[in-house]
Amino acid sequence: MLDALSASLTVASSGLEAQSTRMRIVSENLANATSTGRTAGADPYQRKTITFDAAMDRASGAQLAKVKEIGVDTTPYRVEYDPGHPAADKAGYVKMPNVNMMIEMADMREVNRSYEANLQVVKQVRSMLGMTIDLLRS
Repeated sequence: MLDALSASLTVASSGLEAQSTRMRIVSENLANATSTGRTAGADPYQRKTITFDAAMDRASGAQLAKVKEIGVDTTPYRVEYDPGHPAADKAGYVKMPNVNMMIEMADMREVNRSYEANLQVVKQVRSMLGMTIDLLRS
């Protein structure tokens, strides 16, 4: 029984770590949603993406969530007409980041829920381990 609880704790902690990294990436995207290039025609911030993979934990035999890759979104930049902007090209157009605030906010909600679910598993396992220790003492 303790092996199963330990494996559950290992899986949940790997999920917490993976979702924490995902939360950092989404936060960076949100923070840079309006970050343009510094010079005329320069490329703005490029949205980051994250890919997960399952990895077998040899000690527990459980499938763990791991960050496979942090990449960049190749979606084209938005272009806005703002001739007074320092990053405007000769025609007055500014390249804006390819960050969609609605997608990032939806991702943030999903990350938050996944993180909370993994945290609940950790709390439940700790509670079950405490009850098991109490039973063994009796």
